[in-house]
This record gives sequence, C-alpha cells and structure tokens, in this order.
Amino acid sequence: MPFLTKEKLFSKQWFFSITLIIIGTFILAAGFVLFITPYKIVPGGVYGIAIIIHYMTQGMFSFAPDGLPIGIVGLSMDIPLILLGIKILGPRFGMKTIIGSALTAFWMDFLTALWGFKPLVENDALLSSIFGGVLLGFGLGLIFKSKATSGGSDIIAMIIAKRTRLPLGQLMIYVDSTIVLLGLFAFQDWHIPLYSWLVIFICGKVIDGALEGVGYHKTMLIISTKYDEIREKIIVDLERGATCITAKGMYEGDERKIIFTNVNRREMVMLQDFIRDVDPNAFITIIDAAEVLGDGFKPINN
Repeated sequence: MPFLTKEKLFSKQWFFSITLIIIGTFILAAGFVLFITPYKIVPGGVYGIAIIIHYMTQGMFSFAPDGLPIGIVGLSMDIPLILLGIKILGPRFGMKTIIGSALTAFWMDFLTALWGFKPLVENDALLSSIFGGVLLGFGLGLIFKSKATSGGSDIIAMIIAKRTRLPLGQLMIYVDSTIVLLGLFAFQDWHIPLYSWLVIFICGKVIDGALEGVGYHKTMLIISTKYDEIREKIIVDLERGATCITAKGMYEGDERKIIFTNVNRREMVMLQDFIRDVDPNAFITIIDAAEVLGDGFKPINN
C-alpha cells in the first residue's frame, strides 16, 4: 500500500515525518489565517466549509459571538473522514492523519487568537489568493511527504490517488472545486468562487512541486559521431556519470550510440557549447528532471 509507511515508532524517520507534519500544518494554517479566511475565500475541503459556517454563525451563539471557531469545526468534520481513511489506507495512515488533523485545527485557532481576522495584505484579495495558495500548497506538500494528510478532502484525494495513480494536486482540484460553489450560495458573491478556484489551482501546482521536486537538473540524450570526445568531456571535465545506449536509426537503419546523462543547468550549457564545437550535426534532447537520486545528486536514502 503506497501510502503506508514502514518507519518504526520513535525512529529517525518517524521523527522526521512528525517534524514535516508539524511544519506543514503550521504553514497550512498560516495560509488560511493570514490570506484566505479574512476574505471569505472557500478553497474547498472541510476548512472551506468551516469558513462558511464560521461567517454564517456570527452573532448566533453567545459563547462564540464572532462565529464558531474554524479549527474546531473543521476537526469535527474530519473525524468520519479519518475513520474512512483508516479503513481504506490502513492504521498507520490513520495515526499520522489524526496528528495532522489535530495540529491543523490547533494552529488554525491558535493563530487566529493571536492574529485575528484581519488580512496580512489589506484590500488586495488577488494577492492574498496567490500567496495563500502557495502557503496552502507548500504546507500540504510537506504533510503529504510524511505520508499523512491534514484530513478532509485530502483523504478523499489520497484514496482516489491510491486507486487511480492520478497526481494528488490534480485530484485536489477536482474534489475541492465542487465545494467552492457552497461559498457562492452562502455569500452571494461571484468574487469568492473565482478567487477560490485560483487558490485551488495554485495550491494543486505547488503540492505537485513539493512532492515531485522543482526541476533544476536536466537529463540529456545525445546522438553524435564524436562519442569518445563527448564521453571525455562528461567523465573527466564535468565529472559526471553517463550511460551509453546502443540504438538503431529508423530512417537508414544505421547503428547509433545514445549518451544518457544527468547534469545541472550550468553543466548543461557547458556541454552544449562543447558539442556545438566538436559536432555541429549532433542531435540533443534536453528534458527537465523533476528529481535525480543517486551518486553526485540527492542521496537516494533521503
């Protein structure tokens, strides 16, 4: 089961995962409190619904004159979804999800008590939507990296991802977009769903970036008759590894050698310039590498 973790309780990996959850939930809550909630933006999920309930209950209860606390309302809706997640994704998933959900609710109400409901950026819902979406996406990305979730529609998205292998960020967009319409019906303002969809879109993209990595490494596939010169440049000068792949051209049927190598941006430019000088007729394909694991790059055990 891809969402279940194998780290032992209180192991180094376990503490690392818990740290990711703590940081991720704090960033997620900060995005809501500083940018999203003050403008009544409804970015899907149980906390989008909680925002609606909060504003709809203002002045309704004497114990909560400003409206029901968003964190507590969100957590109360999370409970049945967490039970569903435990049943489908497993008990270890459930333990981390309970931690993530509880911390999200705690940070949400704690930061609200400290900051209040004033936006960090006054009179600029668009800028708040952009930065709110970035913080929400980055926070959720860290939580997902720990193989947990903050609860709510995250659980639904992870269940669907488990069955379909679709990207989590894309699924979040599908699941949460339907909740956005509740904000339109509740507040009768078309600005709210438009800003909300913008937040959801940005959030989804940032989640995928946090999970898959931001590509600053390049994968190069090189076909050239100057194979030995290029090999020497890669191995000796750039001090990178490379793989030779024997292939056959489909047009003339000639046997060719394809050099496969991963480099950073600076090395890519150096290698391009070198190939341009030694073999102007070479054929080069350059691909963005979201993440490169192994010797010379990020350690694979991380």
